[in-house]
Amino acid sequence: MSKEQSVQVCDATKYNQRTKSRLQKFLLAIILCLPLLQADAQVKHQFTLGKTDFLLDGKPFQVISGEMHPARIPHEYWRHRIQMAKAMGCNTIAAYVFWNYHEVKDGVFDFKTGNKNIAEFIRICKEEGMWVMLRPGPYVCAEWDFGGLPTSLLKIPDIKIRCMDSRYMSAVTSYVNALAKEVAPLQCSNGGPIVMVQVENEYGSYANDKEYLETLRKLWLKGGINVPFYTADGPTAYMLEAGNIDGAAIGLDSGGSDGDFEQAKKRNANVPSFSSETYPGWLTHWGEKFAKPDTIGLKKEVEYLLKNKKSFNLYVIHGGTNFGYTAGANAFSPTAYQPDITSYDYDAPIDEQGNATPKYFMLKRLIQQYVSYKIPEVPAAVKTIEIPAVEMKRTHSVWDYSLPSIKTPQPQPMESFGQNQGMVVYKTTLIGHKSGRLKIWEPHDYALVFLNGVFVDTVYRDGGNWEVTLPKTTVANPVLEIVVEGMGHINFAQFMIDRKGITDRVTLNGMTLMNWQTTLLPMDEAFMGKVQPAAAKTTADKLCNFYKGNFNLTETGDTYFDLSNYTKGVVFVNGHNLGRFWYIGPQQRLYCPASWLKKGNNEIVVFDFFKKEPAVITSKRTIE
Repeated sequence: MSKEQSVQVCDATKYNQRTKSRLQKFLLAIILCLPLLQADAQVKHQFTLGKTDFLLDGKPFQVISGEMHPARIPHEYWRHRIQMAKAMGCNTIAAYVFWNYHEVKDGVFDFKTGNKNIAEFIRICKEEGMWVMLRPGPYVCAEWDFGGLPTSLLKIPDIKIRCMDSRYMSAVTSYVNALAKEVAPLQCSNGGPIVMVQVENEYGSYANDKEYLETLRKLWLKGGINVPFYTADGPTAYMLEAGNIDGAAIGLDSGGSDGDFEQAKKRNANVPSFSSETYPGWLTHWGEKFAKPDTIGLKKEVEYLLKNKKSFNLYVIHGGTNFGYTAGANAFSPTAYQPDITSYDYDAPIDEQGNATPKYFMLKRLIQQYVSYKIPEVPAAVKTIEIPAVEMKRTHSVWDYSLPSIKTPQPQPMESFGQNQGMVVYKTTLIGHKSGRLKIWEPHDYALVFLNGVFVDTVYRDGGNWEVTLPKTTVANPVLEIVVEGMGHINFAQFMIDRKGITDRVTLNGMTLMNWQTTLLPMDEAFMGKVQPAAAKTTADKLCNFYKGNFNLTETGDTYFDLSNYTKGVVFVNGHNLGRFWYIGPQQRLYCPASWLKKGNNEIVVFDFFKKEPAVITSKRTIE
């Protein structure tokens, strides 16, 4: 080969290498840009407010929505529950976002972990061909602890909520900014499924600060929300005037008659109105019977809505579970307190465990009569199991923990110390009066009184009878201990500033007792997993005992653990907090999803306030 030929070959090789390198870079750029190209390729839609109708891409659209809450449903079952709603005839999912579920500590938000991944839930809705109405609060009610507000707000002694209190609004702004980043890309205008966003919730039942509502709307607009807004209030003139804002669609809780919709028209005849909460079931408090409303009224109301082409949202189509300490409470006077049970079955069309009920099939048949699209078949039921009786043994009591105590002149509620739920133990030495009428001002919510380590009596918040009789003692320096359990922050109406523990003082024969030592027992999953008691020293007679058992499984499935052999407390399975139980019922069985069980060895831990001896625990396939 000549020198000239050699140079030509060399040049050609270099050219080919450069060309190959450029081609590789070009292909890499294409690959990196593919997600963006795919996002741009998503079909974008316009959802707007007509004068009387919702308009999807300019055409009238009837919203037939079923509500469910991602936080109340095991993450593994999100898709199944959405498919169940679609198979009943719904075209939309309404979903609350619980602020206090996502702000894990002040200013720190979790929108990615497990049930907290709200964007994933919304994307699954899209994948299943469902639109989404988002209900982000900041206040939501929902029978959820503190109506979704973070209890860290209660550390501020004079805090005012759901208004323009600057401290409250500072926290709200932080929340809205964080959530908007997650959900703004998922609006239908960006190719996602979100068609509407609610501003606050049932505000006309609570207050009348229009500046507050408008400020919330502006915060969402600033965060990139450009789909229509709506409000939701009872169908009465004063609620709609106080709770609705101009330009927002009018939700009625509930709307089921011409008269209801006429009220909305009087408020604003230039925007559509709809039944934002049509109730197929209802909530249940401890001590009541399971709520099971008559389905005749429901059928009549839904038929009216379908026949008149009114949009509606079933609250709820599937309730799920108040796992852990997430259940809220109602209170319609300072001395009336009604905590909600752990189950949020709600007598909904899809029950707590995800099964279709007779109510579900009635609604499915009814909806199919009025819609033009074919409703899919019902998905297969989730597998359930029964576990043989589990033998339990006592391991320790709350008195066996070696925990630091906090000294205060008078008792302070748990929120003052940064604790949200669980228990607080207050301790003092009696000086002067040593027996007689002991009164707790006020116990929030359930207290056990001990004198010199001996159980005296209980004090329950409901009813206002907060006194017990301390017996006479021969002990020179008697020790008083009060264990207080928080049972759920009030989530509705005028008494929501609801701190837990002892909220003011304790008196004995009218004398204020001073110099208290406070021990915190959050009793959450983190505490149970990390804090170990010292060697058990106390006997079961002092109460507040822990019991543990183990069981082996060859297969997993959903189940309900039966606590009818126990009295009052909380249950953990493999470290997961199933929630509270209480002998007054009506709930005696707690739902455990299959994903919280495992093949092989499993552990169950029961904390019980009153039980002195272990008792077996069984499991069943259903709540009743």
